[in-house]
Amino acid sequence: MSLGWREAWQHGPLAYDPPDGHRPRPGAAAETSAGKARRAVFLDRDGVINAGVPDADTGLLESPLHPSEVRLLDGVPGALHELLAGGRTLVCVSNQPAAAKGKTSLEDLLAVHERVLALLAEQGVALDASRLCPHHPDGVVPGLSGPCRCRKPAPGMLLHAAGSLGLELAGSWMVGDTDADIAAGVAAGSRTVLLAYPGSAHKRHGAPHPDCLAKNLPAAVKWLGEAPR
Repeated sequence: MSLGWREAWQHGPLAYDPPDGHRPRPGAAAETSAGKARRAVFLDRDGVINAGVPDADTGLLESPLHPSEVRLLDGVPGALHELLAGGRTLVCVSNQPAAAKGKTSLEDLLAVHERVLALLAEQGVALDASRLCPHHPDGVVPGLSGPCRCRKPAPGMLLHAAGSLGLELAGSWMVGDTDADIAAGVAAGSRTVLLAYPGSAHKRHGAPHPDCLAKNLPAAVKWLGEAPR
């Protein structure tokens, strides 16, 4: 694996914490000095940060399978800048089962995520951490198939990141575009925002109920800025 990825536990998420991922954030100094845990915004990736790509088999939008397919959604860098300026810790938590299904290699799967991080970096945005679940219960690749503790709607990726980074889950938010994202946030004890990304409508069926429904990430960030902490 490149970029310093590591497997967090057996059948657990792939974890990446950049070298500067624990740098102080504007607005966070008071909480840190007071001994309080940091508050995070957990972000799903596809449909939240970057656009989906049509699946060759179903035609539905799914994760990009090649770095050249990665496109950031409109307004995302600016929205993430606002969250960072507000002292939030940013953690991407994303189900990425394409390698388990035999549709791509694990190396290419990670290369896609690294492209997402690179495009954000070009806009001056650095996430504090990433957690990817490469597993699928019905996968065909040994070592990536079967049950795991990290695939959303399970809260494993959020719990692992919280333990590693010292995050206060009750004061954090999960932002995603599917029912599984919202269920993972609820299971972790965080508040939730559901984005109405058109390409993932087939993954939203109305349960569980989020704390907020927003059109996209910029709209969610505006709402978070007005929500009580």
